[in-house]
Amino acid sequence: MKFTRRHFTIGAAATATALACPAIAQNAPMVIKFSHVAAEDTPKGKGANKFKELAEKYTQGKVKIEHYPNSQLYKDKEEIEALQLGAVQLLAPSTAKFAPLGAKEFEALDLPFLYRDDAHFQKIAAGPVGKYLMGKLEPHGVKGLGFWDNGFYYITSNRALVKPADFKGLKVRISGSKIADQYFRAVGGIPQILAFSEVYHAMQTGVVDAGENSASNIFTQKFHEVQSHVTGMHHGHLQYAVITNAKFWAGLPADIRTQLEKAMNEANVYTNSIALQENIDAMEDIKKSGKTTVRILTPEEAKPWREAMMPVYKWAEGRVGKEILDLIQKEAAAV
Repeated sequence: MKFTRRHFTIGAAATATALACPAIAQNAPMVIKFSHVAAEDTPKGKGANKFKELAEKYTQGKVKIEHYPNSQLYKDKEEIEALQLGAVQLLAPSTAKFAPLGAKEFEALDLPFLYRDDAHFQKIAAGPVGKYLMGKLEPHGVKGLGFWDNGFYYITSNRALVKPADFKGLKVRISGSKIADQYFRAVGGIPQILAFSEVYHAMQTGVVDAGENSASNIFTQKFHEVQSHVTGMHHGHLQYAVITNAKFWAGLPADIRTQLEKAMNEANVYTNSIALQENIDAMEDIKKSGKTTVRILTPEEAKPWREAMMPVYKWAEGRVGKEILDLIQKEAAAV
């Protein structure tokens, strides 16, 4: 079903009515919709289910969380507009999705070869960088509730990738980040922006030749079944920001909001704690499937890729701004 602005407006009106009417609040729990594009059996899906469990527990049933994974409600481009208009209350989009909203600074998180490991990313997101970025959402009526880790990207492709030259001419799906666009162009790729729900078919039919995603997303979406190679080199990282409509959140009864904040804080910790192992397990499942060839590049093999992609840092000054670029590099070196 294609959602139009009329659908969004009706949803917003219904939400406002439910919050404003004591009779409704007394007769039925407050319904909060949590929508995202990933599968339920991923760190994001499990994080959303953990929040649902805790929110309903801490509010003693006054709130009901409806969890909609796998693009059941909206595709990538529709999500944030739906949130702004009140048709959905919680999202967890990849941070590449915030540039059209006016918060291009989030793309600094996509810089190539920035993080040593998952713990390194989580420390950066929990500090001044995360606070700075969440502040960029507020002028757009969006409130950030936390960052969720989903690990390092692997590149799926229809041919083996060892040297940067092997990538030349490949049409590669990206989620929308201009940083990703630039680092793939630096190795000869042709970036294509596609909604997450359209990627499997695009790979299956040859609309795209390659893509980047975490192991858990590759496995649950079965990308490894339609791409003959999976290459890992820690070139990029996938992270999400859990967000809500700022007016909706501020308008919640204080006792409800306090319990939801508690539930979200605990869900943030839970999701980030399972991300590494979930992706390790998913990669093992990909290897066991026998349907693709997995190659993890050694540091020496990854070095030419790193060197080819490094000019993106200079280019990024004009895209995300020197302020966030300096801050994230300072924090990356310090933590």
